[in-house]
Parts: sequence; C-alpha cells; structure tokens
Amino acid sequence: MVILTKQRLYHEIISFIGIAIYQFFLFGILALHEAVVSAKDGIEYHFYGFAIVNALIFGKVILVAEDFSFAEWFRERTPIYAILVKSVAFTILLLIFDIVEEVVVGKFKGKTIGESFPHIGDGSPRAFLFVIIIFTIALIPFFSFREIGRVFGERELRSLFFTPAKR
Repeated sequence: MVILTKQRLYHEIISFIGIAIYQFFLFGILALHEAVVSAKDGIEYHFYGFAIVNALIFGKVILVAEDFSFAEWFRERTPIYAILVKSVAFTILLLIFDIVEEVVVGKFKGKTIGESFPHIGDGSPRAFLFVIIIFTIALIPFFSFREIGRVFGERELRSLFFTPAKR
C-alpha cells in the first residue's frame, strides 16, 4: 500500500496538470490541423473533445509510467540521450496504450479485434511510422523541460522561465 504525503500528493497533482496541459496543446494542435486539412476537401471537423480526453488519459499514463521509472535507461548519460530515448519510448508506449484502449472499448461494443483496431492514417506501415515520428518530435520539448529540470532542479528551472529577466 502506497501512502502519499501531502507534499508528494501536491507534487503529483501539479505534475499531472502540467503533463495534461502539454498534452492538451499537442492534441489541440493536431485537431486544428485535422480541421484545416478536412476543410480543404469540404469536410467539417468538429471533434475537439478528444484533445481534452486524450490529454487527461495520456497525462495519467505518462505520470504512472514515470513513477515506475519507465525509459530511464540513459538517465546517467548526457541529457540529450535521455530526452530522445524518452520521447521515442513514450511515443511507443502511448501508441500501444491507445491501440489497447480502442480494442478493449471495441470489445465492449461487441466488435471484433480487427474491427476495433484503430486505423492510423491510411492504415499503412508508412502512416504508422509517420505518426511515431510526429509524436516523438512533439514530445521532445516536453521531455527536454523535464530532464533539464531534473539536472538543474525544478525550482531553478521554474525561476528561469517565470522570473522576469534583469536588465
């Protein structure tokens, strides 16, 4: 049984909020892109709710994975290795989680695994690779911020970003 102190609980909530906000911006930008691309073909796209839902779900997945020290293989090397490895590893984790989630929801709706399996892009391996590349690149700033905070300290990093510069 894990007992959380008030300070640890506060840190976890703040961390979750930060992760969820970043994920919301990421999925929101992807939803806006989908709307622009769809509008080009005369298709109206209004499914923006997925950005909020996915941000909350994936935010929790990232938080739990970090608590289990997921993708900490290069923690003791230079931060660039940790950033890149975490970006790739978490992209793959989130895609696997998304696939499993879609299949489980589909099974509850009476669909087969094949019917439930999400179609990424046009369903080709190339489209799947492109999604991996897009998400990996999109996660680099997120993990850069977290790794730099780990190296220099979260308080120092926040001070650097949120304290007015002295002139």
